[in-house]
Amino acid sequence: MDAFELKEATINDLQQRMVAGEWSAASLTERYLERIDALDRQGPALHAVIEVNPDALSLAQALDEERETQGLRGPLHGIPVLIKDNIDTADRMTTTAGSLALEGSHPGRDSFVARRLRQCGAVILGKTNMSEWANFRSQRSSSGWSGRGGQCRNPYALDRTPSGSSSGTGAAVAANLAVVGVGTETSGSIVSPASACSLVGIKPTHGLISRSGIIPLSRSLDTAGPMARTVRDAALLLGALSGFDPDDDASRPGRGQSPAEYTALLDADGLRGARLGVLRSHFGSHPWVERLIEGRIEQMRSLGAVIIDPVEISHEEAGVYDVILSEFKECLNAYLDGLGPAAPVHSLKAVIEFNERSAAKEMPFFGQELLLAAEQAGLPTEAAYGDAQARRHKAPGVLEETFDQHALDAVVAPTGNPPWLIDWVNGDSPSGWPSVSGLAAISGWPHITVPAGSLVGLPIGLSFIGRAYSEPELLRLAYAFEQATRCRRAPEFRPTAVFSEVPGGRP
Repeated sequence: MDAFELKEATINDLQQRMVAGEWSAASLTERYLERIDALDRQGPALHAVIEVNPDALSLAQALDEERETQGLRGPLHGIPVLIKDNIDTADRMTTTAGSLALEGSHPGRDSFVARRLRQCGAVILGKTNMSEWANFRSQRSSSGWSGRGGQCRNPYALDRTPSGSSSGTGAAVAANLAVVGVGTETSGSIVSPASACSLVGIKPTHGLISRSGIIPLSRSLDTAGPMARTVRDAALLLGALSGFDPDDDASRPGRGQSPAEYTALLDADGLRGARLGVLRSHFGSHPWVERLIEGRIEQMRSLGAVIIDPVEISHEEAGVYDVILSEFKECLNAYLDGLGPAAPVHSLKAVIEFNERSAAKEMPFFGQELLLAAEQAGLPTEAAYGDAQARRHKAPGVLEETFDQHALDAVVAPTGNPPWLIDWVNGDSPSGWPSVSGLAAISGWPHITVPAGSLVGLPIGLSFIGRAYSEPELLRLAYAFEQATRCRRAPEFRPTAVFSEVPGGRP
């Protein structure tokens, strides 16, 4: 039995306890650091946290003093937060995207995300493990594995994947190693681990959260986003992270699009009258998942939602890989060059050469064929890239047509199948994993996943996708669903799936 006294605590819970004098930012930080040592380094050995912040306790103590003398900065004041290891921090922590090639790299300034967290008074507790290079290294990769962090495990079944690439953030927040966390996504890397770890994950509209200071995959698709155990906490974190950044042109269209407070719009009756389109084409091929999601759709209907079933979106999503392949080299080289002369490597070519020299540590299970392909790929001025971008630019228009045709507030689908077994021989095997995340990625539209239940003890998420900058509406829908279903359960760190819990017998 997990007797952790802060188990499943929310941001509001902890603020109330700090106001009452039961806890302080310092004591919370100490307790979460102890939890990381007990569960991440020892016990089930989740390998979710790649590095703890050596200054976390002193930062928390300073925030306690500020609380006493000046008051709160906001709801995140003193709250321990974990962030993914591709998000720059100008402190004693490194930023490596999980790669030994960047071990010891100390960026000269904070990313926009880290800066906003500090401004809000959050305690950056540490960096989380991730699928190395955001899972763009090999087609046989194991999600959640990095040379620096090893294999991250799913806290619901330790032999199962936490999914990726924000695997460490997902596993850590699910296991109560921090209150909330920040992941990043190019296509599915927030929502997939959120679904696999029974979390709320938000892939926001592209540009709503600045990309500056994040090790890149694709300037056209990359974003950071919140991962939390509740919709309210995810909304609080989204509010803290959103905003205009003059260093990121993608943030300009969203200037003024964020409400002052996302949580003010949450409504337990928010599904009433909402028009939801069911994306049958994105249901995948798992009969257990289909059975579970069918039940959730009927629940939403009973809560007053208008269900349009099915809706079809005739859109090719294959452009995601082509866009990343064309942009990765240019974007990564620019990032590495910006680290300055003290950086361990300064180009994708140098990363490839480091991996070859350090193959025993960096490539014991899978190679780097995607890095090699990116190094050899043509520049973004060439025809193949132009074709991929043409497909990407068509996506919002195709989605708009479908939304207008049915007067939709959102479309819904399973976020994915149950998390699969970790396999270092064959790599990931998601088995019919639906590409609903690719739809949101290629269009740049927002995507929220919410816990929808579990199958043999393995979490399943339900996805809501809406128009650009419709985060307030999606949060309202997700909150109403969460409040009505209460599907999240804390993990028990079981060694494997619980096959005595087969839903309705084997199909």
